[in-house]
Amino acid sequence: MATKSLTKTQLVDALVKETEMTKKDVKVFLTGLTGLVEKSLKKDVAVPLSGLGKFKVQSRKARVGRNPQTGAAIKIPAKKVVKFTVAKNLKDTVLKKK
Repeated sequence: MATKSLTKTQLVDALVKETEMTKKDVKVFLTGLTGLVEKSLKKDVAVPLSGLGKFKVQSRKARVGRNPQTGAAIKIPAKKVVKFTVAKNLKDTVLKKK
């Protein structure tokens, strides 16, 4: 099953209709939100978006993996990753059984 996704232009157009803001204002807002999330995550500060979920930085431990072509063991170094956790009410709404 292929997953559909909105392009940035489609998202902007949908937000213009939903909020009755101008296209320019929506673009400025999205750019500002993206910048704020980036700056906060660089400082290791979680960003909750009420009703949607939470962005946070998570540390992964070093581990041993396998090269899929040769099967040889390889060392995977520790690193930090960005994680998004979906809000429970959104998850329940989207996955609600009919």
